Amino acid sequence: LQLVESGGGLVQPGGSLRLSCVADGFTLENSAVGWFRQAPGKEREGVSCISSTSYITDYAESVKGRFTISRDNAKETVYLQMNNLKPEDTGVYYCASTLLYRYCAAADFASWGQGIQVTVSS
Repeated sequence: LQLVESGGGLVQPGGSLRLSCVADGFTLENSAVGWFRQAPGKEREGVSCISSTSYITDYAESVKGRFTISRDNAKETVYLQMNNLKPEDTGVYYCASTLLYRYCAAADFASWGQGIQVTVSS
């Protein structure tokens, strides 16, 4: 039972990436899913979260207007579209799920993927 991230890589400032998070061995249908990131020497921070029905979406102030979270429950997949990327977006991105969503905070999420590297650099 795990979450698997894909879509990371190296991109120039101003570029775009789309991350995907797929559930392997369980369903995401009833779970809220969040994207979190961790830069070297920094704590893991919430980037964006989405409720099970997509009714609620939350974003960190630093990514509002640039990132969009969405989900396709038929495909058991959650996406994070990242546009106008900046060097400060660099880090390891994790997706995580929870059956009880309150805040887009790492402590509230129980199941985690292994993470994928996103590097924004010229």
